[in-house]
Amino acid sequence: MGFARACSVALVGVEGVLVEVQADLEPGVAAFTLVGLPDKTLIESRDRVRAAVVNSGAQWPQKKLTVGLSPASVPKSGAHFDLAVAAAVLGAAEVLDPGAIADLVLIGELGLDGRVRPVRGILPAVLAAAEAGYRQVVVPEQCAGEAGLVPEVSVLGVRSLRQLIAVLTDGAVPEEEPVPAGRPDPMLAGLVVPGAGLGTGLARAGAEAAEVPDLGDVAGQHRARRALEVAAAGGHHLFLSGPPGAGKTMLAERLPWILPPLTRQDSLEVTAVHSVAGILPPGEPLVARPPYCAPHHSATMQSLVGGGAGIPRPGAVSLAHRGVLFLDEAAEFAGKALDALRQPLEAGHVVIARAAGVVRLPARFLMVLAANPCPCGRHSLLGAGCECPPSVVRRYQARLSGPLLDRVDLRVDVEPVTRSDLLGRGGRGESTTAVAARVREARERAAARLAQTPWRLNSEVPGHELRTRWPAGAGAMAQAERDMERGLLTARGLDRVLRVAWTVADLRGRERPDTLDVAVALELRTGIARGAVLAASAEAGP
Repeated sequence: MGFARACSVALVGVEGVLVEVQADLEPGVAAFTLVGLPDKTLIESRDRVRAAVVNSGAQWPQKKLTVGLSPASVPKSGAHFDLAVAAAVLGAAEVLDPGAIADLVLIGELGLDGRVRPVRGILPAVLAAAEAGYRQVVVPEQCAGEAGLVPEVSVLGVRSLRQLIAVLTDGAVPEEEPVPAGRPDPMLAGLVVPGAGLGTGLARAGAEAAEVPDLGDVAGQHRARRALEVAAAGGHHLFLSGPPGAGKTMLAERLPWILPPLTRQDSLEVTAVHSVAGILPPGEPLVARPPYCAPHHSATMQSLVGGGAGIPRPGAVSLAHRGVLFLDEAAEFAGKALDALRQPLEAGHVVIARAAGVVRLPARFLMVLAANPCPCGRHSLLGAGCECPPSVVRRYQARLSGPLLDRVDLRVDVEPVTRSDLLGRGGRGESTTAVAARVREARERAAARLAQTPWRLNSEVPGHELRTRWPAGAGAMAQAERDMERGLLTARGLDRVLRVAWTVADLRGRERPDTLDVAVALELRTGIARGAVLAASAEAGP
C-alpha cells in the first residue's frame, strides 16, 4: 500500500481554497478513481495524467488507484489540478519522495506529452497558498512571472513533468525543445479566453505614450471636460446626456488616462480578477493602469454583474474594478441589467448566489453613463427637427430608473460641437498630461485628509462621517439644503453634493469647501445650469 499527498488550489470566484490532493495505491485490479466533487474537466484529468506520466518516462502503477480531493464539500473545476494529481500518484508509487511533495503547492495543466500548460487564475491561487502558510509553489514556466508577484513565496516554473521529476529527485534537468523563432507558442493557447477581453480595453494598458488618447483632441465641451476632471479626482460616477456626435464616447475613452496609476495592492486585485477571467495578456503579469470596460448595450445582467453555469465568473463590473465602466447608449440596456448595478455601486462588491455556491467579487469602479435625450437624439437641439412625441421622450428617458440616477454624482448635458470649436478657433483644450497632474494632486490632498481611515477617495466617505468630521464652510451648504426642502435633492443626494464639493475644493487647493465649491457640486449633481459657476470654479485659484 502506498500513500502520498500534494496540494493545489480551487478557485471560487477570485478567491482560492487550498485543496489537498491525496493518492492511495492498493492491491487489486488496475483502476483510477477520482473523488471529491470534480467537474467534467477534472474527471478527464485521469487520462491526461496517465498519458503524461507514461510519456515522461515514468512507470504507471498497475494497482487500484484512488485520488481524493479534500475538502470534499468544495466543488472543484478546471485542469490546473493535473500537476498535483500526477505528483501525488508518483509519490504513492515511490517514484518521488512523498515528503518532498507534501509541502508543495502545484498548479498546472498537463498535456498528453508531459508538457505543463499555463492556466488562468495563477495569482489568486498563489495568494491563497501564501495565506495558508505555504512558501513553495510549482507553476507552468509561462506563469512564473505572475506567481512571482506574491512576496515571500518561492516559485518554481517548469515546462514539463520530466523537469519536475528531475528537480524533486536531484537528477539532471532535461532541456525542453524551444519554440522556433517567429512562431506562436502553442502552450499559450488556453491562457487567454478568445473574446473574453473584448470591450475591456486591457490591450491598451501597455500602449506607448504616443497611443494614449489625448483629452486635447476633444473639441469644445468645457463643462463636460470639467466634470470629467472632477469625476477622476473624487471617483464620482458620471452621466453624459447629449445628441449623437457631441463627443460623449471620446470623453469616456480618455477618462482612464487621467486617473493615477494603480497602487501595488490595487494592481494585485485587478490582476487577480483578469487572470481568473482569462484576459490577462501574456508577458504582462501585472496590470498597472486602471482598466476600461465598455460592454455593448445588448449585454445581459449576468454579463454585467457576473454569473454563468456552475461557479459564477466575473462580469463587466468586476473587470472594471479600480477602473472605468462605460455604458454607452445606456437607455438601450435592459432595465433589469441596469438596476442590478445598484448594489455594487454602493457596496464596491457584488455577491452572486448560485446552486454551486455563493461568490463575492470585487466591483469598485467609476461608472460613466452616456445616452441620447430621445430615440432620434435631436430632442435637445433647437430647430433640429425632433419628431419624437413627448410621451416617447418621457418613456425613453425613464429607462434610466430614479434609484440608479440617484447614485450618480455628476450629470452633464453635452452640447453639440460648434463650427468654431471644431475648427479650433477657440484654442486647443488641455492635454491629458496636464489634467492628470491636477487629478493626482487632488487625490493626494484627499488621501492626506483621509489618512488613518478606511477610505481613500471622497466618493467612498459615508455621509455621516462627512457631516460630522469634515463639514463644509459656514453657510456653504445653505443652497443645497434649500434644494433638499424643495424636493430637488434626496438625503443621499445631499451627501453626494458634499462629497463632490470636497473634490472641487481639492482641485482648487482649498482647505474646506466654500459656497462656490458647493454651487459647482449642485450644478454637476442636478444638471441645472447656475450661471457661470463651472467656469468661475475652473478659473479660481487657491
